[in-house]
Amino acid sequence: MHRSLGKKTLPELEKSFMTDTRFVQEKLSNDLTVVIEVMPHVKSAAGGFLARTGARDDPSELAGVSHFLEHMMFKGTAHRTWRQINIELDEIGSYYNAYTSKDRTFYYGWVRTGDLERQIAILADMMRSTLPADEFDMEKNVILEEIAMSNDDLESNAYDFLHECVCADSSLAWPVLGYERTIKAMTRDGMHDYFARRYSPGNLILVIAGNVDPDETLSWVNRLCGSWTPVTDIGSARRAPLVKQGKAVRRLGRFHQQVVMLAFASVPAGHPMEETAQVVAAILGGSNSRFYWNIVQKGISTRTGVFQEQYADFSLTVMYGLCEPENCASLHDAMRREAVELVEKGPRPEEIQRVKNLRRTALATESEAPFYRLGQIVDDVDYRGAPRPVEERLAAVDAVSAETVAEYLRMFPITGEGFLASVGPCDWPQ
Repeated sequence: MHRSLGKKTLPELEKSFMTDTRFVQEKLSNDLTVVIEVMPHVKSAAGGFLARTGARDDPSELAGVSHFLEHMMFKGTAHRTWRQINIELDEIGSYYNAYTSKDRTFYYGWVRTGDLERQIAILADMMRSTLPADEFDMEKNVILEEIAMSNDDLESNAYDFLHECVCADSSLAWPVLGYERTIKAMTRDGMHDYFARRYSPGNLILVIAGNVDPDETLSWVNRLCGSWTPVTDIGSARRAPLVKQGKAVRRLGRFHQQVVMLAFASVPAGHPMEETAQVVAAILGGSNSRFYWNIVQKGISTRTGVFQEQYADFSLTVMYGLCEPENCASLHDAMRREAVELVEKGPRPEEIQRVKNLRRTALATESEAPFYRLGQIVDDVDYRGAPRPVEERLAAVDAVSAETVAEYLRMFPITGEGFLASVGPCDWPQ
């Protein structure tokens, strides 16, 4: 059943109401998409702007610009200084932050329902930042310090190295923070050109979840954002890399442990078998997983796991572990052995049930708080084009079975050559 605007008319809005009356998805005349989930049982609301731009959209000579830009968005607008932005967000008690990933940047906050309009007003003002020149060089030093800190972290080095190798033919190879050389060479004008294109209204999505009235919300959103000017050319289209096989080693003598990683092609975000892929990862490398009991508890590795690196057009299953250099071969063999056993014998019923129960609990509890529900909606809107009710998410978990696991493992094998990346003080494998 579609919701009616009644006597309120917003001619500048392109109406596209969704069949589930909890959701409203609209597009302003300047192409800014607004997605709202009404949660009448709560007393708060969360909202934020999703910029569909991230490290993979950085030009090679500007690697790191998306993340640097995220910092600069808090540094001042035509109406607020950086100090006023922070003070005003604190005045309304907002739980706010932002993050940049390979493929998105998200600015968000969580407040009492009555303060949502003011919070979105501040965030909307930030989306039109002036990128103050006097703050640019100072913040550049902050970014360089973050890069230095990342270089001192073994797992960060391994994660970036894996992407450099597997995604060598794609901008997914860039680290989110960029490189010291690209940050040092970056200019405020170069950043502003990127900002003007990538933060066009058509490349932004405003997501709101909470106890809100959609008509009132759309009215003030249009007042706050409706005058933004769209940009036709937002930059180069994304290109998915080919998943490579092989091996690569990066020797970093300043560390004492080695990271061993095995990467295989997987399902992209939004794929019908996405939940099955998550279950496979959890059985192998989640809490109380096979990796934990058969690798960590046997003293081969201090920490192991399996994660899904998922984007709309590219995905990896990554097995990893940290170990003493003399245990590299044992760790590698143990991870492969567990993968082979899962493929050949399949998962045990109790494993599937345990992992599904954990997933159900996480989805259910997240859906009850606007702040966490916001993250779920952002994933759905970005990768699926529309939000899903939690019931649909839970149904996808319920549908996972031994049969879907077997089908997934046939479609996306984890026992072939894959890509082996090793980072640490030794040259293993030779």
